[in-house]
Amino acid sequence: MEDSRLTRSMLLDFYGSLLTEKQRTCFDLHYNEDLSLSEIAEMLGISRQGAWDNIRRAEMAMEDMEKKTGIIGRFQENRSALEKLRETLEKLGSMTEGQANDLAAEAVKQVEAMILRG
Repeated sequence: MEDSRLTRSMLLDFYGSLLTEKQRTCFDLHYNEDLSLSEIAEMLGISRQGAWDNIRRAEMAMEDMEKKTGIIGRFQENRSALEKLRETLEKLGSMTEGQANDLAAEAVKQVEAMILRG
């Protein structure tokens, strides 16, 4: 899995509930709130090493879960397919008139709603 803020954020969104509260908090504060290890340690009353250990354990656990389930990968594939479908429907709508155009526009709205829901 690629190493990026978006990927880490998605890991937390999909698998964060499987972590301990401390792991989830440390990971969120470090990657989503951009706090340093010192700031996290002070905020939670733990050592910098403790904050780092919680972040690493959380990341390893979530990456392991993604390797086993592939949920994020399938989510990204489905989203990409929906975006392509939306583009196709928009092209179809521009080539048609009347009721066919209205149906294509409605289908585009439905696909967009699915994309937004995730």
